[in-house]
Order: sequence, then structure tokens, then C-alpha cells
Amino acid sequence: QVQLVESGGGLVQPGGSLRLSCAASGTFFSLNDMGWYRQAPGKQRELVATITSGGRTNYADSVKGRFTISRDNAKNTVYLQMNSLKPEDTAVYYCNAEIIVGVMAHVYWGQGTQVTVSS
Repeated sequence: QVQLVESGGGLVQPGGSLRLSCAASGTFFSLNDMGWYRQAPGKQRELVATITSGGRTNYADSVKGRFTISRDNAKNTVYLQMNSLKPEDTAVYYCNAEIIVGVMAHVYWGQGTQVTVSS
């Protein structure tokens, strides 16, 4: 069974940094695009950043210049380095990946990790 397991959330003061990790486990053929989304209380889930298998990245305007997405294909892991955090970055962050299982592509989500930015 394929799973995405996230780690690295927590409480940080404004201006601080956090690094999220998301590892894919189980039996699968390959990982395609991976990404991070977030959902704040009372708001819809929104895209934060994505990265292709070749390393091409895309960011929401609200995080450009502060967040960096990267991946280690050998470890089947995607990372989100978050710097200069603001209170409005507070949300549950979800990892997302398109994974080839057999001959089919499936979209998987992690369980979510809470990020709270507060003094």
C-alpha cells in the first residue's frame, strides 16, 4: 500500500523557519509531480508549491522568495523549506504526489502536518 508520510511541522515565531518532509512508501513504479498544499481554518485548500520529477518548480505568489521546494528521488522524498514565516502561513500542510502504481497514475495525499506561526 502506497503512503505519503509527512513530518516537520510545529510552532514557530514570526520570521522563523521550518522544514517539512514527505516520504513515499510502499510498492510503486515511479513518482511524478509532487507538491505541498495548505488549508487554514475556514479556508479552502490552496497550492503552495509543486515540483516535477525533473525538478521544475512552481510557487504560489504568497510564498515566492520565502519557501523552497525540493526533492530527493533516491529517497522518494519531497521537502518544503519555509523561511521568513508569517502568521498568515499558519495552516495544515498536506503533501501531494502523482504515483505510478502498475500502469495507472494515482494521486495520493499525506495526512497533514500543522504549522503554527505565532509569537
